[in-house]
Amino acid sequence: MKKRKIKISLLGKVVIAIAGGILFGQFLPVPAARIFVTFNSLFGNFLSFAIPLIILGLVAPAIGELGKGAGKLLAITTLIAYGSTLFSGFFTYLSSAAIFPHILSADTELTAMDNPENFMLTTYFAVEMPPLMDIMTALLLSFVLGLGISNIAGTGLRNFFIDFRDIVTKLIEVVIIPLLPLHIFGIFLNMAVSGHVMGIIGMFLKVIAVIFVLHIVLLLIQFSIAGSIGKKNPFRLLKNMLPAYATALGTQSSAATIPVTLKQTLKNGIRENVAVFVIPLCATIHLAGSTMKIVACAMAVMYMAGEPVTIGVYAGFIMMLGVAMVAAPGVPGGAIMAALGILQSMLGFNDTLLALMIALYIAMDSFGTACNVTGDGAIAVVVDKIAGKEPH
Repeated sequence: MKKRKIKISLLGKVVIAIAGGILFGQFLPVPAARIFVTFNSLFGNFLSFAIPLIILGLVAPAIGELGKGAGKLLAITTLIAYGSTLFSGFFTYLSSAAIFPHILSADTELTAMDNPENFMLTTYFAVEMPPLMDIMTALLLSFVLGLGISNIAGTGLRNFFIDFRDIVTKLIEVVIIPLLPLHIFGIFLNMAVSGHVMGIIGMFLKVIAVIFVLHIVLLLIQFSIAGSIGKKNPFRLLKNMLPAYATALGTQSSAATIPVTLKQTLKNGIRENVAVFVIPLCATIHLAGSTMKIVACAMAVMYMAGEPVTIGVYAGFIMMLGVAMVAAPGVPGGAIMAALGILQSMLGFNDTLLALMIALYIAMDSFGTACNVTGDGAIAVVVDKIAGKEPH
């Protein structure tokens, strides 16, 4: 009888990588540690090369497909989902701006990351991997091509980008995500050897606690608004969606949770023709929980690094992030992959700060997904009310 192979989740691998990096950093000789630092350099440069391709491969077909069969209900649902994502982003910004200055402080351990060559271990060698285009060019090209695809009769370009999206998704699933734990191990190993790690761990725990509370508050707000519009009891609506919340905690995937989300949405009295349209669509385009995590984590990292955090910078970042979230693939960590380019181009995050963002995001991945899918039920209530005069 064959032994069952134990499968470790991405979150489990990241936790092991962080703990391993800190532990090995206490005794691993510097020459050995520099091997992992060299890998980090190569992986970081490859990630910089891949980010524009990821943006182009995910955003362009996502926008193109939103335009297919465009009707009033599609436009309404998309606008509500985007509005919910924007609300989540600005709600998180205002809440974090009020909380983080009291629990986080500028720390030399993160400030050092702005000039890592002065504090951290160096690589044995580096290989430059220049991207084909910069981040903003990739975003603009994605918008132009995506809108073009949705407004032409031909299918050649659409089919090309669907295939290109499959390639990019494979790149994320088969190369980037599996190597992320090793990259995170190297980052924390480097910080441990250099004496720059304990402040980061303390920051992680504080930010995780704050985001957990905020995402519960966000759900209460979403269902209060939906209940008010739909003339339904918001607490009963939210209670009925809890099985979807629990399922998403386990699957860490909005797409995998669709059957449960749909079943619970129907229990809330939503008409079937509306529910079967809204829930699969929102599983792709409504990522309010993921947006909350990215905004809060980015602000925490900037506070710790002693960087100014202003509404002027974050307003544009949140609005662009809402668009990028539409393109997030349905794999664990997919949302943060779609957001890396914006973090890099609009907030100036370097490879080390991006790695910290990925680690912090994945540490809460299941809670963000649960928030996303539960909020889909609130959107369904609103859309059902707006479409109430349409035939069953």
